[in-house]
Amino acid sequence: MSEMNSVHSCTDAAKLKEIYTRQTGKKYFILVTLLLLLITLALLSISIGTASISVGDVVKSISNKVLHTQYEYTNNLADTIVMKLRFPRVLLAVLTGISLAGAGAVMQGILHNPLVSPYTLGMSGAASLGAAIAIVLGKGLLGSSFDSMGSYFIAFNAFVFGFITIFVIIGFARMKGGSPATLVLAGVALGYIFSAGVSALKYFSNNDALKDLVVWLMGGMWGATWQTVGLLIPIVSICMLILLSYSWDMNALSAGEAVATNLGVNIKRLQFICLTVATLAASATVAFTGIIGFIGLVAPHISRMLIGSDNRFLIPCSCIMGALVLLCADTVGRTIVSPVEIPVGIVTGLIGGPYFLYMLLKKKQFH
Repeated sequence: MSEMNSVHSCTDAAKLKEIYTRQTGKKYFILVTLLLLLITLALLSISIGTASISVGDVVKSISNKVLHTQYEYTNNLADTIVMKLRFPRVLLAVLTGISLAGAGAVMQGILHNPLVSPYTLGMSGAASLGAAIAIVLGKGLLGSSFDSMGSYFIAFNAFVFGFITIFVIIGFARMKGGSPATLVLAGVALGYIFSAGVSALKYFSNNDALKDLVVWLMGGMWGATWQTVGLLIPIVSICMLILLSYSWDMNALSAGEAVATNLGVNIKRLQFICLTVATLAASATVAFTGIIGFIGLVAPHISRMLIGSDNRFLIPCSCIMGALVLLCADTVGRTIVSPVEIPVGIVTGLIGGPYFLYMLLKKKQFH
């Protein structure tokens, strides 16, 4: 009898291993497919615009720059348009999508709330207040240096203000009896406070500062440069790798705090590190792009439907999906009424707003 039970156990274990291997292979296939789709969309995005360039010329231009090949172009302006204008813009959109969506997926998992994201938790509102202060008061603080250092001063101020909000959110998360709904309401309250500060600065600013402030608040990739991309690549990459390294702990936490504690997970430490790193990544990119809402909300939910809730796969899938959604939104914004450009923040708001309402109405339990 014991021998038969042993045989059955081995057979069940083999079946479970086979099912797990098949499901894991399917998830890897989804990730690779999405990555190839992102590369294809990036090439198409670089090629289309007011001045149209073939995908072949785009590939040749990148190859000549990166691999030092000597391909000739059918369009003489290809190298200038691709390398100086569109390629850094596409990379900035991809990096921003990765950081916002990855941060959103982690925040939703850590706080057990499907409605949280860098935008809904007030980080974007805080960044806008920091940028507003820099734009309105920067000339008086930096004097003539503002002309050369102004963009970095604005980005730094936006980053600092956005980053500070995480400590407020962690405080709410640790409140005794604090529910998931509390965090969303706290984000709404913080948003109102920051919005009031921005409105006050708008009221007292001069015409030039007001114009700069309004443009920044709309969100966009028009400030993309190779310097910005070079600064963000290591920040975003390191932050996402750190968050991915905690994916097993986040999986344990999704089973409940009691289960996670029994498995040796330090919950408070996990919350602090993951929320801090996620906010660092999101606020660093938002500091250069302005306010871009709902990417951190929409992309993780789409990814969860595609690949499940295992954070080992959900986080990278959310990152790729966020890059896809934001790059698509930016491409539509700059080409749909070309040469006039619609700020990407408006496009993402039109996508994310209805989706947020859908999530509220659906009231689906978050796992």
